[in-house]
Amino acid sequence: MPELRQDLFKNSWVVIATDVELKPRDFPINRSGGQHVIENSFCPFCEGQEATTPPELACYRQQGTEANTPGWQVRTVPNKYSAFSPEGSFSSQMEGLFTRASGFGQHEVIVETPRHDVEFHELPVEHLELVFKMLRQRYNTLAEDKRMKYLQIYKNRGLFAGASLSHSHSQMVGLPMVPETCQIMSRYYEENHECLMCKVLEEERTQGKRIIWESDHFVILCPYASRYSYETWIVPRRHAEHYGEITDLEISDLAQTVKRLLTTLLDKLENASYNIVFNTAPINVAYQPGHHWNMEITPRLIVTNGIEMGTGYHINPVSPEIAARVIREKIGE
Repeated sequence: MPELRQDLFKNSWVVIATDVELKPRDFPINRSGGQHVIENSFCPFCEGQEATTPPELACYRQQGTEANTPGWQVRTVPNKYSAFSPEGSFSSQMEGLFTRASGFGQHEVIVETPRHDVEFHELPVEHLELVFKMLRQRYNTLAEDKRMKYLQIYKNRGLFAGASLSHSHSQMVGLPMVPETCQIMSRYYEENHECLMCKVLEEERTQGKRIIWESDHFVILCPYASRYSYETWIVPRRHAEHYGEITDLEISDLAQTVKRLLTTLLDKLENASYNIVFNTAPINVAYQPGHHWNMEITPRLIVTNGIEMGTGYHINPVSPEIAARVIREKIGE
């Protein structure tokens, strides 16, 4: 029988089908032909096309090669089509009932490989480590700008995840305000004097039924109130509020963990589109204890429907217990 589960991290509810195990081909997006690859006749992220992007902000490249030329491994550039502008500062004003604000912010693209034909999960572990080190570097650099209040790292892979280019890349946005959902963990800490994520991790490891994999530094699980089918989280064992605090040893472990999980998901879910989102603590605001950074990996197997848009309550046709079991069986092979 379906049940409603409270999402403690989003302050919402999810409708879970507890006894249905849908196959990849049962989902609407896969039935529509599985067009997860975007075809581009020209790609500005390929090696040799450096002049078509804004000048690089940071780069890992071969010794002796010059900036904005071939010879790079991971490259960060400003988003050429950003909806945000890093000029000036944030301001807002009221117009009767309505509020508008300036579009201040920073939007960057992390090009993860010079090769167009290599997917993120196909990169060697050593190269994935460079990507995660680049994300740490850019996170800590942007955090120095006192105008920034929140940093959002994310990755869109495939047409149904919102990607416009197929070349493997991630993005980072610096925002002048803190999203409302980022306040929930600090409020929990104020009321209970403990970290919500640490408490959830303890409970999940005790129950075990939604745990997929555990490494030395990370735990992979399907969250109790999963909003999406086969949604998975990667949670650091060590309590840390900011992604920028990650150590080199943890990055090495994270690269292996992400590669293992994505390879399994894409194989099991027939090359589905997916999103990756990093949740971290606010920056440059009064200290708010209780945050615990983590990663959400969300396969895009269904589209948002009317009740979800109207109520904000997601409907998930695959329970996290079933999803965890399916992924766990495959990830260990």
